[in-house]
Amino acid sequence: MTIFRRILSLVWNQEERRLRALWRLGIHTLLVLILTSLFTLGLMSVVVLMDVAGGTNVQDVLGGTGPIQWAESPWIMMVITPLATFLGILGATFLTGRWIDRRRFREFGFSFSKRWWVDFIFGLGLGALLMGMIFLVGWLTGGLQVTGYFAVNQPVGGFIEGFLQALLFFVFVGIYEEILSRGYHLINLAEGFNCKWIGKRTALLLAFGLSSLVFGVLHLGNPNATWVSAVNISLAGVFLGLGMVLTGSLAIPIGLHITWNFFQGNVFGFAVSGVRTGATVIATQVTGPVWLTGGEFGPEAGVLGFAAMVIGGLLTVLYVRRRGPLRLQTDLAQYEPPTREVREEQP
Repeated sequence: MTIFRRILSLVWNQEERRLRALWRLGIHTLLVLILTSLFTLGLMSVVVLMDVAGGTNVQDVLGGTGPIQWAESPWIMMVITPLATFLGILGATFLTGRWIDRRRFREFGFSFSKRWWVDFIFGLGLGALLMGMIFLVGWLTGGLQVTGYFAVNQPVGGFIEGFLQALLFFVFVGIYEEILSRGYHLINLAEGFNCKWIGKRTALLLAFGLSSLVFGVLHLGNPNATWVSAVNISLAGVFLGLGMVLTGSLAIPIGLHITWNFFQGNVFGFAVSGVRTGATVIATQVTGPVWLTGGEFGPEAGVLGFAAMVIGGLLTVLYVRRRGPLRLQTDLAQYEPPTREVREEQP
């Protein structure tokens, strides 16, 4: 019986009366893959059914000529696929949170209070400001050249269509990547590391670092990615997660993530993690050294991007200090079982 209990303790946390962090993370990952696949299939089926019922040419809806090229269609790449991923991660986090983690969805960083929205607006402004600084410094130092305006990066219907596609794309990406990396991963890792001989503070810092490292590794499959870019993306994960560990909320990370990517790719014309999407207000060509500009991967892989992250991190700290006490939200590493009243509430 003692051996059985020891084996069981590796899977089940008797004190918290739920699965341990490693198993929660595994179930969440599996559910993300399943739901994302189902939503992708469902959304693509809707497009085809619209084609059949409405008598329109699905190629006109999705773009392209000749046989339908699903993977190459701008609408598939820029809208349907990220929407399916958004719904998959959102649904998996909601279901896993309720039945496996035993917590309400808002405890993953979504309070939606007045302060939450103020922090979100700060994040939006910070991302735009930092990317503007990268562009200005790169242009003044000769690291990049302006080659045109209102340019289309992909074969879409025109500038407006491509610009709106990119906006939708980066809104979805900014939300679902933050839910995954800073919402679910960071919180569960922090709770998993938290024990008597580690403590909440160290557990949170370990989770902060490990979730950022995973965030960088997940970008290794991007075009033009290298181990250098993966390290820099991991540092970007630290930068993005700083708002979470200082406020306990995803408001700053989500706002920052959306505008950092959108202004990078569709206002100032850089590649975003190796990809050029939609249309851009300013078309640019990188002419400076890769170590400075990041080359075809984008500023995140160069010194300009790293410097912007450092400045952005300092501005985040100053902002949080101005809004209230500056401290690590170590309660993120401490699980509080829901009371009977809370369990009966809608999440």
